Amino acid sequence: MGAVMTKLKMWNLTDLEDLKRGLIPPDAVREMTVEALVDTGAVSLVIPEDVAHALGLSVIQVRTVIMADGNKRDLPTMGGMRIEICGRQMICDAYVTPAGTMPLIGQIPLEYLDLVVDPNTREVRVFSEDGPRAHLLRVAA
Repeated sequence: MGAVMTKLKMWNLTDLEDLKRGLIPPDAVREMTVEALVDTGAVSLVIPEDVAHALGLSVIQVRTVIMADGNKRDLPTMGGMRIEICGRQMICDAYVTPAGTMPLIGQIPLEYLDLVVDPNTREVRVFSEDGPRAHLLRVAA
């Protein structure tokens, strides 16, 4: 199918909360928009270190992850941030890779935002305008 790219808009969540409280002006909210690779074989969101630092994100933890090439690597997880893809928003954290690497959108943000990859057009699109699919919201009785 070839590479699928889409715009990924990100904000520092603490800045957004401070804005709501009137503690900072709108132009003080750190935000960034990048082109990101959509990888349906990946699980999480991954952003480069320079983007994480520009957003002012904090390290939450360091986890050992298995990379696409099978190698294990310790990566920091940074958060909190709000992201937007195709007009849909969510709050999340992200794994952080070295500066200059490609931002990557994995399956968790795609599912949460109810987005799918159209293999014919190589575009990300909203699955349902009615909102997330109900099977994602099942709760045990």
